[in-house]
Amino acid sequence: QVQLVESGGGLVQAGGSLRLSCAASGGTLSRHTMAWFRQAPGKEREFVAGIGSSGLSTFTADSVKGRFTISRDNAKNTVYLQMNSLKPEDTAVYYCAGGSGPIHFTSRSYDYWGQGTQVTVSS
Repeated sequence: QVQLVESGGGLVQAGGSLRLSCAASGGTLSRHTMAWFRQAPGKEREFVAGIGSSGLSTFTADSVKGRFTISRDNAKNTVYLQMNSLKPEDTAVYYCAGGSGPIHFTSRSYDYWGQGTQVTVSS
């Protein structure tokens, strides 16, 4: 069973940048579609960005388009989320997820989940 561990979260001022990492163990990610979701208190978990198994296909939600970039390094068994121009509304717990097939926008489509990493953006 694949285990995912996120890291890189923290407190940053608006306009700043963070890079989140998702490291896998217990398996390889090369055959998995990967995605980042986020969840703010009192809100549903929402799709942020996804990337296909080969890295050829990516998709980012409108709320983060142009600011966030998802990438992967299959040799390192790691997925990244580069977050630039952060806004207070980006504050949430960010989760890494893995699944099969094409990129999906719903959390139920993913089989593997990390524990989450907190991102807090101050004004």
